[in-house]
Amino acid sequence: QVQLVESGGGLVQPGGSLRLSCAASGFTFSRYWMIWVRQAPGKRLEWVSSIGSAIRGLNTAYADSVKGRFTISRDNAKNTLYLQMNSLKPEDTALYYCARGTNSWNWDQRGQRTQVTVSS
Repeated sequence: QVQLVESGGGLVQPGGSLRLSCAASGFTFSRYWMIWVRQAPGKRLEWVSSIGSAIRGLNTAYADSVKGRFTISRDNAKNTLYLQMNSLKPEDTALYYCARGTNSWNWDQRGQRTQVTVSS
């Protein structure tokens, strides 16, 4: 079955960095769009970033709120998705999920989440 396991979350000060990882199994990782989404306390789930499959040229996209600060990447040999988060802000505090995409915006499977807290 599809498994997506996030790691790398934690507590960081404003301006700091974190790198999230998502280990995927149970499907042909390289063939799928992969997406990061997040849910801040009391808010709806928010799409953060996506990356295409190799066939789609590994195209990336970002929400305006994270553009220029976050970088999505993937290692198809390791079946792993990454999210490098720099210049973190308190408003980046959220539960972060990786998801298997059906396209660049939608997903059909989601991981268990990792908590990111940005606070001094």
